[in-house]
Amino acid sequence: MDYRVLGNDLTVSSIGYGCMGLSFGYGPATDKNYGIRLIREAYEQGVTFFDTAEVYGPFDNEKLVGEALEPIRDNVVIATKFGFKDGDSKKEQDSRPETIRKVAEASLKRLRTDVIDLFYQHRVDPQVPMEDVAGTVKDLIKEGKVKHFGLSEAGVESIRRAYAEQPVTALQSEYSLWWREPEKEIFPLLEELGIGFVPFSPLGKGFLTGKIDADTTFSENDFRNIVPRFTEENRKANQKLVDLLGEIALEKGGTPAQIALAWIWAQRPYLVPIPGTTKSHRLKENIGAVDIHLTPADLLKMEEALAGIEIKGDRYPKKLQQRVGN
Repeated sequence: MDYRVLGNDLTVSSIGYGCMGLSFGYGPATDKNYGIRLIREAYEQGVTFFDTAEVYGPFDNEKLVGEALEPIRDNVVIATKFGFKDGDSKKEQDSRPETIRKVAEASLKRLRTDVIDLFYQHRVDPQVPMEDVAGTVKDLIKEGKVKHFGLSEAGVESIRRAYAEQPVTALQSEYSLWWREPEKEIFPLLEELGIGFVPFSPLGKGFLTGKIDADTTFSENDFRNIVPRFTEENRKANQKLVDLLGEIALEKGGTPAQIALAWIWAQRPYLVPIPGTTKSHRLKENIGAVDIHLTPADLLKMEEALAGIEIKGDRYPKKLQQRVGN
């Protein structure tokens, strides 16, 4: 396993494990014992970076991650998040200082640990000054309850304001071959300030694996049912991107998912993707992507091909998009 550094000094495996889907977002929750085995399997294969949040469940995912990692706690980095009222992502943002403190204490108990390695604000709260948010986390760091401060889906202004109060170790936002918006304004700022980047949905919420097509149906509580990019019509149109990944995978001896992950690593040295899965063989496939290396010629070929592919559909419904980039 290769390692990368987020911010100045948070060393993690070059691929993390996004644990959300074990409990939330993509259909029924997995069996707890199976989830524990899968998380430990990821660790046994070299993963040291695990991502969760209070809203995943809510609360169930943190409990699962805490139990799974308790025997190996000193060898891993755990990231979790605050920022929604009552830990419910369907409710409004809530990053009041008293809420941040309350969430930190509750997360520590659920995660069975005495310190949170990376504590993200899940979404920017327009009602709370960023200076108050960053200042509260700064105090938690001084108290030894948190090690590093992170932001999720924040925009340039929020990142700058937060960093001025407390250095930001990592920004977590969506980034993949079919969502490259962060390259425009976010990446230059992260490089200026020395902030790491943690792409979630690096496999396009599963689409870039090549296992989803226009005929795929999702369970009724699967988040993708409300994502414009996942309408039947848009999935059919976006198949061109998956076909491209398949062609390159054949050349490189990998899979479309592995090519999509290898492409991310090739973009910047401070990127650490956190794909999630509920299947052991997919976990092994994702981790195996670290052995795929794209040459400058490969990357140029991909860029030339991508220039002719127009991705159809928004990545979020309008209501959820309003929470992004503040």
